[in-house]
Amino acid sequence: MLPTTIEQIIPQLRDAIGPVILISGVGLLLLTMTNRLGRTIDRARQLTNELATQTGRERAQTQAQVDIIYQRAKIIRLAILFSVTSALLAALLVMTLFVTALLQLPIGWLACLIFIGCLGSLCASLIAFIGDINLSLQALKLELESAPPENKN
Repeated sequence: MLPTTIEQIIPQLRDAIGPVILISGVGLLLLTMTNRLGRTIDRARQLTNELATQTGRERAQTQAQVDIIYQRAKIIRLAILFSVTSALLAALLVMTLFVTALLQLPIGWLACLIFIGCLGSLCASLIAFIGDINLSLQALKLELESAPPENKN
């Protein structure tokens, strides 16, 4: 028998709050990652324009930075993909919780699998994000090595 009153649905609403909060948190991560991707693309375009006027060692260092930035963009894209997958799985989890409760289906194992997939995707996204941070430090190191030395009087 399907629940017909709000009192019968409230427990399912309460159970769905956790995945909804997860979706909100992943949304903030996605905002951060898309901002980083945009900045990475802007920096790659800037460095590519600089390559046209450079020669020798300066050009090689700039090209190395462009290569790192391209790797970063691919890693950020992967992190975004995993984050989106996590959010989609969290939304699917909410729907699964409601359907199983409303229809009283004994498929709790499905909700468990979806939750594990959701958190696994989130972990993969965060690991990729750490990879981007490490590569950005490599690019910074290259940039600092190519900076002219300070004049000390």
